[in-house]
Amino acid sequence: SHRFRHLMCFALMFCIVSATYVPPPHSTMKPGFPVPMNTDNPGVRKAARFGVYRYNNSSNDLFLFKESQINKAMVQIVRGLKYMLHVEIGRTVCEKREHASLDSCHFQRKKNLQQMLRCYFEVWITPWLHKVYVPIALCH
Repeated sequence: SHRFRHLMCFALMFCIVSATYVPPPHSTMKPGFPVPMNTDNPGVRKAARFGVYRYNNSSNDLFLFKESQINKAMVQIVRGLKYMLHVEIGRTVCEKREHASLDSCHFQRKKNLQQMLRCYFEVWITPWLHKVYVPIALCH
């Protein structure tokens, strides 16, 4: 019985590992298709923040933006997790040169300084390599 259970455990582990195995990019095997995710999911929220960092690094704005609302989130398993996010971001009161933590930055209250943008982010997170790559950060 013990030996059988051990064998079953091994078989189950093998199934789990092979289910999460993702083929190399040149392979013709199809990795997982994008699946909808809850916008409150911690992974989704973290990915949205990485998208915001990328936007802030490439914008000429004096102020930092931060996510105000995640409208839609999809995730796909491809050599890690690829998040596809539709996010609304708003201008904060924090100036870029302050290097503030976004969590402590409030949205602009002055009417003439308020700005909201709609963004599409693609964020690739490879947890075991501690790598994050944001190939797409489109805001308008």
